[in-house]
Amino acid sequence: MLIAGCGWYGDPPDDHGPQAGAQQPVANPVSIAVADHSEIVRRIASHRGRVVILDCWSTSCPPCVKEFPGLVDLKKDYGDTVSCLSLSFDFEGFGVPEDVLEPVRKFLEQVSAGDIENLLNSDEADALYKKMNITSVPAVMVWDRNGTLIQQFDDEYASEKLGRTFTYDDVRRAVDQALSSQSKE
Repeated sequence: MLIAGCGWYGDPPDDHGPQAGAQQPVANPVSIAVADHSEIVRRIASHRGRVVILDCWSTSCPPCVKEFPGLVDLKKDYGDTVSCLSLSFDFEGFGVPEDVLEPVRKFLEQVSAGDIENLLNSDEADALYKKMNITSVPAVMVWDRNGTLIQQFDDEYASEKLGRTFTYDDVRRAVDQALSSQSKE
């Protein structure tokens, strides 16, 4: 006999909401800008003077959805010492980018990405892959304070250099390296 179920042990959950007068953390609202390649490049360049992290992802990509909260956590941990941007590749060139805006917004709200500069690609996805020099998502890029791309994490890098998929621990090492090397200058 197999018995399966979902439940909890101990006291039942409190379904009465927050206590009167209790302060609840307020997440920053998620905003999303629709951007083509030139606008994406301009936005990255506008953060010169800070280490910049760009996470390229899609809601239709399970590995992207799994790793994306790492960007949110990185921003929380590093604060204003870094600039974090996300670039959704959900628009594939059919219809208009705004057609995919709601599922992208819903996901970003679920992971509390209000402190991230969120972009939605307006170029046809395959064309943007070529312009960004990536073959698939997820991909994460790290620029130093001078605007030099110092690391690109993608499938190619992961298989050639790591022998496994990359994680946000790998990204954090690159960010730490960029922060420490430039603090010595």
